[in-house]
Amino acid sequence: RMPSCLLKLTRVVLSHKPRALFILIFMFVSFAYIKFYWRIWEDPKSRGHPSSLSADIGCAHSVPSSHGIAGGPSPSPGNVFFVETSEQTNPSYLFSCSVESAARTHPGSRVVVLMKGLAKGNASLPKHWAFSLLRCFPNVQIRPLDLTELFSGTPLAQWYLQPQRHQEPYFLPVLSDACRIVLMWKFGGIYLDTDFIVLKNLQNLTNALGIQDEDELNGAFLSFKPKHEFIELCMQDFVQNYNGWVWGHQGPELLTRVFKKWCSLRTIKSMSCKGVSALAPEAVYPIPWQDWKRLFEAVGALELQQLLKNTYAVHIWNKLSHGTKLEIPSQALLAQLYSQFCPATYAKMKQD
Repeated sequence: RMPSCLLKLTRVVLSHKPRALFILIFMFVSFAYIKFYWRIWEDPKSRGHPSSLSADIGCAHSVPSSHGIAGGPSPSPGNVFFVETSEQTNPSYLFSCSVESAARTHPGSRVVVLMKGLAKGNASLPKHWAFSLLRCFPNVQIRPLDLTELFSGTPLAQWYLQPQRHQEPYFLPVLSDACRIVLMWKFGGIYLDTDFIVLKNLQNLTNALGIQDEDELNGAFLSFKPKHEFIELCMQDFVQNYNGWVWGHQGPELLTRVFKKWCSLRTIKSMSCKGVSALAPEAVYPIPWQDWKRLFEAVGALELQQLLKNTYAVHIWNKLSHGTKLEIPSQALLAQLYSQFCPATYAKMKQD
């Protein structure tokens, strides 16, 4: 309602010169604008832009305990590694989902996120919603990535110290390829790219990597015991057959070369050879990279169940899919994966 003061003012103004009517109209419009302005800012639904949201997130969402997960006993301890070799410290929704889904499916393991952009010796993390969310999981540890220290004592130490390498067109992907095989060699455990959504515990997949298509392995998932001879051969091949100017030469092509020599094969097939397993594509690459758009297509519950029946994790192929709009909520395959396997990240996506 219009305040009584404005009603009194109206009577006074109407009894004087017509010019005063303009003043009344101006005041009324100003009053209406102010009320409209404050209603917008009092309604939280009107403040949906991500930049206006606080970086602090409470830990109200469900956090797994160390007593195992539904459907199986508590897994044996072991590290699950994620690596960010760029200077970026603003994780995406997919990055957050990857770590969250790994933390939920591996409650008895440490999920270690190594980021080159974090300052060494600084205990505090940058203010970002993803760090606030992930700190709610007691098994997640986010640490600086010291590359000189990581590569020390390996054949890759001298390679990394050559300054001309840093000028190569695919240096960041190659650096990531280097980190994962050295982590497996030094510490063992599981390595995952930050564009995976983990569905099941991976600890029973030991000394294994996945087939991405007919004749090529991929290192987006690796699981090995420390100091394994296969990984040692990978480090040697990395240096001896180095070519940083060809995409994938130090990654999928390297792993494929070494596995073929390891097993005396001409073509890759799902098999276990001398203690190393090449997993069928449905294990961790159920959606081939050529069909990445299927991630954004709607699927029914039964179709989803059948598609992921023998799947441990789903690779999202972020290099190809990152620019595609995902409707939240929806029945798109990717949206359903977010909803089921990283519900805290999914809640943040819906909020934004």
